[in-house]
Amino acid sequence: MHFPDPTTPAKCPSELADEAQTTTIRAAAGIALKNALSARTILTLPAEPKERVKQDVLRALASPSQKAGGVAAQIVAAIAAVELPNSQWPEIIEILLRFMDGPDNVSLKIVTLQAIGYICETIKLEILSMRSNEILTAVIHGARKEETSVDVQLAAINALYNSLEFVRDNFKREGERNYIMQVVRGDTKPLTILGMKHPEKSISLQAVEFWSTVFEEEIELAIEASEAAEYGEAPETESKNFAKIALPEILPVLLGLLTRRDEDADEDEWNVSMAAATCLVLLAQTVADAIVPAVIPFTEANIKAADWHQREAAVMTFGSILDGPDPMILTLLVTQALPILVDMTRDENLLVKDTVAWTLGRICDLLLVVLKPDEHLHPLISTLVNALEDKPRIVANCCWVLMNLRDQLGSFYEEEGPTLSSGPLAPYYEGIATATDIESNFRTSAYEALVSYVTHAGPESITVVPNTALAILSCMEHLLGMQNQLLGIDDRNNWNELQSNLCSVLISVVRKLGDGIEPLEDQIMTVFLSLIQSSKTSTVLEDAFLVVGTMAAALEVKFSPYIQAFLPFLYPALKAHEDTQLCTVAIGVIGDISRALGERSVQYAGPFMSVLLESLSSETLNRNVKIPILSCFGDIALAIGPGFEPYLDHTMNMDYELVDYVSQLREGILEAYTGTVTGLKNTEKVQLLLPYVQSMLELVQRCLADEEWPESVARLSLGLVGDLADAFPNGEIKQLLLAEWLAQILFLGQKTCRICAKVGSSHGPYPVDQRIATALRC
Repeated sequence: MHFPDPTTPAKCPSELADEAQTTTIRAAAGIALKNALSARTILTLPAEPKERVKQDVLRALASPSQKAGGVAAQIVAAIAAVELPNSQWPEIIEILLRFMDGPDNVSLKIVTLQAIGYICETIKLEILSMRSNEILTAVIHGARKEETSVDVQLAAINALYNSLEFVRDNFKREGERNYIMQVVRGDTKPLTILGMKHPEKSISLQAVEFWSTVFEEEIELAIEASEAAEYGEAPETESKNFAKIALPEILPVLLGLLTRRDEDADEDEWNVSMAAATCLVLLAQTVADAIVPAVIPFTEANIKAADWHQREAAVMTFGSILDGPDPMILTLLVTQALPILVDMTRDENLLVKDTVAWTLGRICDLLLVVLKPDEHLHPLISTLVNALEDKPRIVANCCWVLMNLRDQLGSFYEEEGPTLSSGPLAPYYEGIATATDIESNFRTSAYEALVSYVTHAGPESITVVPNTALAILSCMEHLLGMQNQLLGIDDRNNWNELQSNLCSVLISVVRKLGDGIEPLEDQIMTVFLSLIQSSKTSTVLEDAFLVVGTMAAALEVKFSPYIQAFLPFLYPALKAHEDTQLCTVAIGVIGDISRALGERSVQYAGPFMSVLLESLSSETLNRNVKIPILSCFGDIALAIGPGFEPYLDHTMNMDYELVDYVSQLREGILEAYTGTVTGLKNTEKVQLLLPYVQSMLELVQRCLADEEWPESVARLSLGLVGDLADAFPNGEIKQLLLAEWLAQILFLGQKTCRICAKVGSSHGPYPVDQRIATALRC
């Protein structure tokens, strides 16, 4: 046999078909042959040697060696892709279909389906249109659930995927489409279950995540069905309840995967056991009560196993099913499990303790009603506090449990009335606050928990709050004193992180105490002015400025003594246009100071407005920062009232037709207008607004002319109209308020009617339409 390419061995076809040769040699011969069979070679090869090649390749296709047969399938497809468009080898389709109908040769069926898929993927539709139904029948026959080989089913599904364009017309016919999808769905379950068990991590992960996607979709469909039922409608798509159908087969596999957790694996690397746990959480949400009897035997059998893998999997299973089933079904189980879980926080294995802490957090977050304060709180909180000295990952989860305990249990008792606002957690406040003031790799979690406890402290625990402030200030003073000892970037980053965490706690303290922070005001401001002066890190400066703004809001006019010392640090931050976040925070502090001092802030209004207007015209400042600047104009105007007169023209003549962020920009301008109008109405300077009323109403008209305006813009727009009506009750702007567009919006638009009823004056309760009607009667 002679090939046009002299480098191709003449014996390649026979070597491929030779069952006596090793699989490696046969596969290599097949690949060499395939590479030599270019379109020109196939078409110019004499008939007799070409026929021998085909016969050898077809014999290889039927080989017990699937690897050799797989290479042969590629060669068959390569020859067919050239000859079929040239009206040659038409019998190949008939041959392949006979192979599918022949003896129960699994390997032959698999490689035949591969060859069919390759051919359909490369051949134009019209060339085989007459055989499309037969080909599709053969493929679907291999995918049926009656097929005993999962490998054949998988090959059939792959062939169908490769031939989707080829069978497009079949999918257009509803009956055929439904049958095809029914077969595919019936085939998917065994394939994916086999995939989940696969030792190859990537394959197992894909199979698990396939089912996670199915469960997520069914959860969404259940939500849509519930919403549709509220309106007496049928959902657009009906759930097929694949989760409930597949539960008996999928669940054991997932539970088995949970035991494959690697003790030495990177905790940030996504692995099969993590994917299985996530899938189990979604499965519980999907099938609800049905999950409970299916998993409890596994949990009970393994919770005290000698192998830590079994113990950890048992706890993970229990924690994963807490969201979905009826709480009444879970109540007894959780009550029985709590003492065991609390005891397991002292397990010798780190991963078991980590999962136990996570499960306790889920219980505190999802099943509040199960906790019996007299019975459960003391051992639970004592265990969590002790665990705060454990490894960082344990500390993080324990802090999460404490936060859930405070947020859920605390809010439950707050609903009982003010006398119970501290609830059963009151005796533990001081111990928890002291314990969470720790320094570890996970100190952020600890301080987040501390913030939660400070924020929700009730009358019985309020004394803990100023004590917490003193501890925080002491720590900050210590940190300030050790700045010169920081040797490297890691030391500096840790220092910055700790300062930011301390700032967040102190903000919660100041907000909680309000003007009760006065005894500590000097110490706080001294520490923070020193921090601002010494810090060069933007994030620390941002947090420190937020503390100062919170102090201004709490102290109001009593904040005055600290302003002169603070302003030299505020102005550079306002001019740091390249630092978007710092500049934004600094703008917010101006608003805090203006609101706190009220009319007394008039002496600072000039410098404030000057630097804000400079920022507004800056080309380097991120344009999104300009929106809070506009809102800040409103804060200043509202604070100083008539004193805002010198800045009126700058505020009222702003361009509000900038693309991309028009909606946000308009909100900022509307807030500025509203603050200005409210600050000047009921004063002798109100007449200064008259030249600007028409332009303000034009902005309102433009805002409400958009078909999809957000409700926040509508509220501001209608609120501004109402404030203008209040400001000129004697008919000065009557003609403007009689505009047809405004009447249509106020009295004819259903959406605005609902909003009008909710929008009152900045200082009064009357709806917009009533306030306008009052102005129109004059």
